[in-house]
Amino acid sequence: MENNLDHCCCSKLLLFLLLGSTSLVFLSHLASAATPKLNNEEVKALKEIGKKLGKKDWDFGVDPCSGKGNWNMSDKKSFQSFVACDCFSFNQSSCHLVSIYLKAENLSGTLSPEFSKLHYLKILDLSRNLITGSIPQQWASMNLVELSLMGNKLSGPFPKVLTNITTLKNISIEGNYFTGPIPNEIGQLINLEKIILSSNGFTGTLPASLSKLTKLNDLRLSDNSFSGRIPDFISNWTSIEKLHMQGCSLEGPIPSSISALTRLSDLRISDLKGTKGSSFPPLSNMKSMKTLVLRKCLIKGNIPDYIGRMEKLKMLDLSFNGLSGKIPESFSILDKLDYMFLTGNMLSGTIASWILRTSKNVDISSNNFNWDSSSPTECQRGGTLNLVEGYSSSADTQSRISTCLKRNFPCPASVTKYSHSMNINCGGLEANVSGRVYEADREGRGASILYYPTQGWALSSTGSFMDNDIDSDPFIVTNASRLVNVSALNSELYTTARVSPLALTYYGLCLINGNYTVELHFAEIMFINDRSFYSLGRRIFDVYIQGKLVLKEFDIQKAAGGTGKPIVKTFNATVTEHTLKIHFYWAGKGTTGIPTRGVYGPLVSAISVEPNFPVPSENGHKTYIILLAACTVAAVGVLVLILLGVMRRKGYIGGSNAVYKELRGIDLQTGLFTLKQIKAATKNFDVANKIGEGGFGSVYKGLLLDGTVI
Repeated sequence: MENNLDHCCCSKLLLFLLLGSTSLVFLSHLASAATPKLNNEEVKALKEIGKKLGKKDWDFGVDPCSGKGNWNMSDKKSFQSFVACDCFSFNQSSCHLVSIYLKAENLSGTLSPEFSKLHYLKILDLSRNLITGSIPQQWASMNLVELSLMGNKLSGPFPKVLTNITTLKNISIEGNYFTGPIPNEIGQLINLEKIILSSNGFTGTLPASLSKLTKLNDLRLSDNSFSGRIPDFISNWTSIEKLHMQGCSLEGPIPSSISALTRLSDLRISDLKGTKGSSFPPLSNMKSMKTLVLRKCLIKGNIPDYIGRMEKLKMLDLSFNGLSGKIPESFSILDKLDYMFLTGNMLSGTIASWILRTSKNVDISSNNFNWDSSSPTECQRGGTLNLVEGYSSSADTQSRISTCLKRNFPCPASVTKYSHSMNINCGGLEANVSGRVYEADREGRGASILYYPTQGWALSSTGSFMDNDIDSDPFIVTNASRLVNVSALNSELYTTARVSPLALTYYGLCLINGNYTVELHFAEIMFINDRSFYSLGRRIFDVYIQGKLVLKEFDIQKAAGGTGKPIVKTFNATVTEHTLKIHFYWAGKGTTGIPTRGVYGPLVSAISVEPNFPVPSENGHKTYIILLAACTVAAVGVLVLILLGVMRRKGYIGGSNAVYKELRGIDLQTGLFTLKQIKAATKNFDVANKIGEGGFGSVYKGLLLDGTVI
């Protein structure tokens, strides 16, 4: 009995040990299966990719799919360095890379063909680095869905290899150095939903094959050098929500086929080429519109009333067209509107009371409005409504209207002392540089303002920086780059600058008419000339003086030979009506997303205006008037003498009359005599001594006491 019991116990113990051993093996297998590692072939490919890119901090002592170490790093800004793996979807014992993000790491290598060995890779983001070269042909076999190479130094023709990756839905190659035409093969990417080609050097017409991309919801072509008109086939993009064509050199007008794009919420077209104007494009069915920019698009005629019924509209920019008529009353119900820029048109009628009461940023400067007794007589200084030069010429004779509202911003009639120079430290404090005092310019706002600090100058600023997700735009910037080739004294002019997202005008007021030397001081202080993506930004803008284009597509960094290097551009200007106008304008050129979104537009450090004529004395205008009067009298006197000489030579005066004949026979003496001597010599102007009449009255002869005849 005991033997049977012992045998039973031993059997149970053996069974227990066997089961325990089996369980440990099973659990061990489960543990192993729960933490698979990256496929060995992909590890090898990743090592080669790191070498090519210059990515030196990957630690291959740690499994890339573990999420540990430096395989998963990022900050709240743009920097990202992590990889994502899928370890469960492929019924295999190893993991596969599905995403790689290496953003804003200043990688300065090249793109590796080894990326093509990552067969499961769907997302590749290498934006904001310094990667050079081109895209390898081996990439044609990849199965990418999203690719971003934005903000690098890639070059060559359009990367046609990408047109073979038909799985692509999103592509961004914005802010590189690609050139040449867009190939017809782009039509193969029938799954594309988003493509960003902005800020390259693309040329040629837009290929008709783009019409095949019917799934597009986001297309950005800004800042290129295309040719030809905006094609009618854009009507095929019926799913599109965002369309950007700013400063891309296309010709107008905007085709009427745009009416088919009823899902548009963000439409930006600007600076179209051509001379033929057109009416407002048909946008009445676009109920989702939030951002509408049609700037300098050759549009004429009235603004449609239906714009005021775009209930979601937050930004409206119709500036620098030929729009006329009244501002639609329907605009008064645009509750969500934050910015409205209508500057540089021919809008007329009286300015509605709702505009004068608005708290939104509204710029209606440089228009043709009528003035009546209910209209404003003063400009709003430093507020949110810009009216400068807003009235038609009919208001020029109105004495009660401030001159800032009149065309060309004339000098007030009450001014009796004119200035002869203007020096401004744009965006900075007052600075004394080599004996020249630059006045301070510290007004921090600029979306729609007239800043009028003194009688001597004023500035008008228009625009809002787009896509920067900042509640309060910076219109004054501080140096982020090391200044080069500038003395400590002169550096006061370049440590700050004023910037504008659209248009900036400085007025020199109440200047003496004449010729001046205008010096515009620039230094690129927002980009940094170092081994970082901060050096890749390109700022391009135009400059006008007295309405004449003096700098077209001006690039400060290129002109100065680097960032942080001051450059002074000098021009001659003529002032004829006591006002000098210096205008800076962003025509949609240059990068807008480097180092971050919203860095673009005109930047100016200082302005100096000095006369090319003798400077009046410190007595000012009074001395100037006296000198002018003296010069005028002298000139008239000389002319009279010349005229008398000619008349005498012709015989109209002098020798032909009786007086001359009689005097010619008298040995007359000349000299200076007192009135008493003359009376004695002529016997108190006795009629017997009168010899005739001259141009100045009666003429007498006389005899002095010493016998001298006079």
